[in-house]
Amino acid sequence: MRPILRSFEAADAAAVLDAFADPEMARQGDVADLEQAAAWICAMTEGGLDRHVFAIDLDGTAVGAVGVTAIDRENRVGWFWYWLHRAHRGCGTASRAAATVSNWALSVGGLERLELGHRVNNPASGVVAEAAGFVREGVERGKFLIAGVRVDVLTYGRLITDPVPLTETFKLRE
Repeated sequence: MRPILRSFEAADAAAVLDAFADPEMARQGDVADLEQAAAWICAMTEGGLDRHVFAIDLDGTAVGAVGVTAIDRENRVGWFWYWLHRAHRGCGTASRAAATVSNWALSVGGLERLELGHRVNNPASGVVAEAAGFVREGVERGKFLIAGVRVDVLTYGRLITDPVPLTETFKLRE
């Protein structure tokens, strides 16, 4: 079945907990039990106009997320991010989901610029960003502190005036 993008629901807590069991998810938040997974879902769904977070749903299970948060309405800018459960990585799902949500955010969502960053040692995230139409803008040296070590971050942006990516998109259910 083809994935769809939808709102997170309370019933997604077990899937969120399973995804966060991956050490690669450490920068996405603290989720170590079902209560924390439910709290994460609440935080993602109760943001009002300053956030839009979508579950990547495959056959009724949330296998990832794509979001635009920290939205600055005055400047029409949002922070863009995504994650995908380890079992579903490497097949283009994140790229298609990111293209879908970034296209939405720069049209229906009313934004004019999206920003994102990823660790330099995570090239797969850069592939997703570029497939979603983001342009690499630079390096922020030592931005993240991970396990006591400063890590450089590659930064990207996508403007409303940038070309729409050719990446296939998914159905978005608001």
